[in-house]
Amino acid sequence: MKEFNIKKLVRKNILELQPYISFRDQNEFENPVFMDANESPFGEYNRYPDSTQKELKNKLATLKNVSAPQIAVGNGSDELIDLIIKIFCEPKKDSIMMMNPSFAMYRFYASINENTVVTLNLDENFQISKDAFLKVSEEKKPKIFFLCSPNNPTGNSIQDIEFYIKNFDGIVVLDEAYIEFSEQTSCIELLGKYPNLIVLQTFSKAWGMAGARVGTAYSSHEIISLINTVKAPYNINSLSLNKIMQLINYKYIIEENIKNTLSEISRLKNELLTIKCVKRVFPTDANFFLIEFNNSEIVYQELLKNEILTSKRSPQIPDCIRINVGKRDENNKLINVLKSI
Repeated sequence: MKEFNIKKLVRKNILELQPYISFRDQNEFENPVFMDANESPFGEYNRYPDSTQKELKNKLATLKNVSAPQIAVGNGSDELIDLIIKIFCEPKKDSIMMMNPSFAMYRFYASINENTVVTLNLDENFQISKDAFLKVSEEKKPKIFFLCSPNNPTGNSIQDIEFYIKNFDGIVVLDEAYIEFSEQTSCIELLGKYPNLIVLQTFSKAWGMAGARVGTAYSSHEIISLINTVKAPYNINSLSLNKIMQLINYKYIIEENIKNTLSEISRLKNELLTIKCVKRVFPTDANFFLIEFNNSEIVYQELLKNEILTSKRSPQIPDCIRINVGKRDENNKLINVLKSI
């Protein structure tokens, strides 16, 4: 990677944007009387939440071994993906690059912002061709490269991630939504080495808090400052903030849940390999399997008839269905239905 100058990548209007600043969140008071935000004086949740998420960021800083100014909190990772594209990509002018297949929301938010999407087709092992990456990066000059590892919907980790970070002249966004299920080390530890890196994580998967809608971005102080400038003032509600902070205090519960999920992944894989309609079970570092069936449409409809909801990936990935690991009784029901097909 060449010398990194973030100001050359950021949209001019974003550099000139003045962030919304809540006076009360920037100051400390002993016994404040709040008459500044037109709130109701009544009710359990009558006050706006902390717009800076100070307490949560301090907890995350300790948990992830980074500084609090290196953390941005979003209304799910989706909000952070949207904001990153808006910060760096000029509508109708700039492009993003993503793997194919990969998480659909990168394309979705780029399209909303009227940015071109450049795709890198993955090989038969769902890995990136380094030659194709270098060629496309040089020819198309995308502003952002969205890397998902472990990848959704394929489940595998991307090999030699650091190669793509150091050989990309724009912003690399590494989406680690499933990192807790993987033996792969988080690239948060690479932030000091690569100023163009943003790592996304979420509380929706391993932490079991999809309903709370809380995602996190880890990056340089400069990039995080830009994200905080463009985000909505009170983007995380008080209930979600409190619940997530409680959960961090009892992290051992999450660790036990992850352990149980990994155990079920191993058991489920062994069962799947014995089932007649299953053609191939792809390797996974996530909490789901990508499975190739002899006839995925028949399998999908039969599962649906039994009220088992799964994710069809055909025709993009022919005859494949993505199925995430449930509780033991749910997994047993899945196995029994598949055995009956």
